Amino acid sequence: MDLDVFVTAHHAEWDRLDRLLGRRRLTGDEIDELVTLYQRTATHLSLLQSTTPDPVLVARLTQLVARARSTVTGTRRASWRDAVRFLTHGFPAAVYLSRRWWIPTALLSIAVAAIIGWWIAAHPEVQASIGAPSDLREMTRPGGQYETYYSSHPAASFAAQVWTNNAQAAAMCLVLGAFLCVPVLWILFLNMLNLGVGIGLMSSVGRLDTFLGLVIPHGLLELTAVFVAAGTGLRLGWTLIDPGPRTRRAALAQEGRAAVGMAIGLALVLFISGLIEGFVTPSGLPTWARITIGVAAELAFLVYVYVCGGRAVRSGEQGDVELADRSAELPTAA
Repeated sequence: MDLDVFVTAHHAEWDRLDRLLGRRRLTGDEIDELVTLYQRTATHLSLLQSTTPDPVLVARLTQLVARARSTVTGTRRASWRDAVRFLTHGFPAAVYLSRRWWIPTALLSIAVAAIIGWWIAAHPEVQASIGAPSDLREMTRPGGQYETYYSSHPAASFAAQVWTNNAQAAAMCLVLGAFLCVPVLWILFLNMLNLGVGIGLMSSVGRLDTFLGLVIPHGLLELTAVFVAAGTGLRLGWTLIDPGPRTRRAALAQEGRAAVGMAIGLALVLFISGLIEGFVTPSGLPTWARITIGVAAELAFLVYVYVCGGRAVRSGEQGDVELADRSAELPTAA
């Protein structure tokens, strides 16, 4: 494409759009003209970016298109209504739609942790490679490190620390999914390795029931959130490989927006699991009561996803942001 010819052919339209945007009031005909020029200019910008990018011209048209889009769509301000809609429709719908990724991820991950736990419990030489016998006894004895870990700090600060760490892990799974899934698989493996080591060491001394009684109350919801994040990250990474009927750019943008929303929602879920880990797990409640609280929290989340999320999806919700908040992909010139 000859850039000089292109600019000569269209600069009058760009100048006209700039003048219309500078006016405080427009007639009905001028509004129609502004929308038409906005669509054309957006198409011109897309063509320039894909063929002969000129930094100065691209910068000018980018600014012009952004101003026009703001004028055409209006400026939205976030409100409590947006937050309520996100919690009742957007987030549960996104989790529901990604269930074909995070449910298999959860099942396979738990299987890996169980296999690692069995391997460690059944092979003393593997246990010896993890730590010295005295260290292992200190970790697994009654009142040892595995039990005192949850009560070694004040409950509030411990809950905040746990929430921060888990939210970071979930966010990493969501963000790093764009790197063709590999970092997500590594993060998952490390988490399952830690869980498997605990299962194996405590099983080797006949105290697996104690370990599960400490992990299950908060671990059910916590691990579910991690599995949802990992499954979403894997879905995002697979989008780069197979975007389906969408363009790769549009598919990645849609899945990326859903992943960002997922990070916010999962932070709330992990906040709840952090409260359970900080206040319920180390409490003096009997084991059955602590496990009941953990199971109830997990069931509440699953009901929330399948009832609220399923209903939202059936009504057309895709877990994406509002249409007015999405970037224009490629308008068609009039």
